[in-house]
Amino acid sequence: MTIESLLLRFHSDMVSVERLSENSALTYEECAKIFLHWLVREQVKLADVNPQVLLSYLIWRRTEQKCDELTIAKDISGIRSLGSYLVRQKIWKENHAMLLDRPKASRSLPKVLSVEQVDKLLDSIDTSDPLGVRDRALFELIYSCGLRISEAATLKVENLHLRERLLIVRGKGDKERMVPFGENAKNRLLEYLENVRPLLVGNRVVSEVFVNYRGEPLSRKGIWKNFKALEVKAGVFAKVHTLRHSFATHLLAGGMDLRSVQELLGHSDLATTTIYTHVDDKQLREGHREFFPGHTDKSKNSED
Repeated sequence: MTIESLLLRFHSDMVSVERLSENSALTYEECAKIFLHWLVREQVKLADVNPQVLLSYLIWRRTEQKCDELTIAKDISGIRSLGSYLVRQKIWKENHAMLLDRPKASRSLPKVLSVEQVDKLLDSIDTSDPLGVRDRALFELIYSCGLRISEAATLKVENLHLRERLLIVRGKGDKERMVPFGENAKNRLLEYLENVRPLLVGNRVVSEVFVNYRGEPLSRKGIWKNFKALEVKAGVFAKVHTLRHSFATHLLAGGMDLRSVQELLGHSDLATTTIYTHVDDKQLREGHREFFPGHTDKSKNSED
């Protein structure tokens, strides 16, 4: 079946079955036409289209075609309509386009730090001070795992598996997820857990991993205050949550598929994760071209 014949049948279906107006049918047909020709150029079979392919197309439209968010939203509507037709024709098993989140013109994109900015932020922590050792481990882990500030504050020692480099995180809705972390984070955690935390906790039993100078669980407010001081020192202004945004964006820029990033972030809806595909291309290009970890710990040798 040629693109022209498919578009003709698609147009007829929109008008006769979906009962769309002629103007809407023409608009969606044009959206489908651009998408189908892109598939041919990328040598992707129509039957092999999946959510990642669709997101790659939208990124191409955004970065190469310089389309604004209203145009992207129109594209998504058109591809959704095409997907419904393809499902009825048994060309697609499911309409993957329904997973796409249509951007709004007023939607604010997450601020993302470059790899160099993350390095500068983390390297500015004074690890000659015991609390600096704690903070380096804390913020390294937040970045390495894409943790929310509340997840880092409530992380339990029993849920930290250093040998396997895995965390069991309790996120929103009390949902648990398993998240791997990098070798850099493991080394920083070992230094904190072996040399600093015992001094802060003393003989008390504290279930949380991160504690304050009194040996009590480090609060969200405490983490926030420490990060604000770090911002000023490093000259890199962001929020703790920006480390989570940077984690997700660097993974996508490195080639990880969207569903895997969704699982690591603990998003219940894939559409929530798609916001990271709308981040400016310049920011994406600043991310790693390889999978995480997203930066190099200069204080550790290659065997670490």
